[in-house]
Amino acid sequence: MNFQLFLSRLDKLAQVLRSPRLLKALICRRVFVGAEHRGIFPPGLATVVDIGANRGQFALAVRHWAPQARVISFEPLPEVAGRFEKLFNGDSAVTFNQAAIGAKAGTAILHVAAADDSSSLLPISTLQTTLFPGTEEINSAMVKVGRLTEFLAAEEIVFPALLKLDVQGFELEALRGCEDLLGRFSYVYAECSFVELYSGQALADEIIAWLRERGFRLDGVHNLSYDKQGRAIQGDFFFKNVSS
Repeated sequence: MNFQLFLSRLDKLAQVLRSPRLLKALICRRVFVGAEHRGIFPPGLATVVDIGANRGQFALAVRHWAPQARVISFEPLPEVAGRFEKLFNGDSAVTFNQAAIGAKAGTAILHVAAADDSSSLLPISTLQTTLFPGTEEINSAMVKVGRLTEFLAAEEIVFPALLKLDVQGFELEALRGCEDLLGRFSYVYAECSFVELYSGQALADEIIAWLRERGFRLDGVHNLSYDKQGRAIQGDFFFKNVSS
């Protein structure tokens, strides 16, 4: 484990130990809160659309650090969907949809990684498995894909709203699937890569340009990861809607 990852996990553990809810989620459900995201939640946030929810790491962070916000989560992987639903059972502020968001409705093959949060609708590249050992494909699953409008009406996205995407290289296609409702969001928070970790993925500069054309300005980059040569590999990009 590199030193950067060690410090990140140590920080997460410190946050968990301060909260009975977060500690219970870790012990009982084996869900480690995404504490590295806690600084990005704007005051008064009302809605979070959480695309690529996995086990609920980000949703748990929202419920802890932005408890007033309603969370609407999407995750297509069957193996983790049940864990998400058990984690938030009885929490009326969280809605779960077992589906991926994309530009076209239908079904698609999900490439399931050994580390399930590295699974993608795009093939996993050799570079990904080299940089992040344990993320190789071990299975595949046919999953539902839909546009965001299939699941949400515009009025359900209450201002101010955050659109979060963590979809392992599928960011641009997921954004296209959200385009009809994109103007309802004040913020977009997306994991983007500088190198091709998934075959055919759009890189960070393409995501920035696409969102800029639609009125979103890059406002910060968080949680950068680097290779052994010090080259930035990926990070979490925070955009603000400046068109409304």
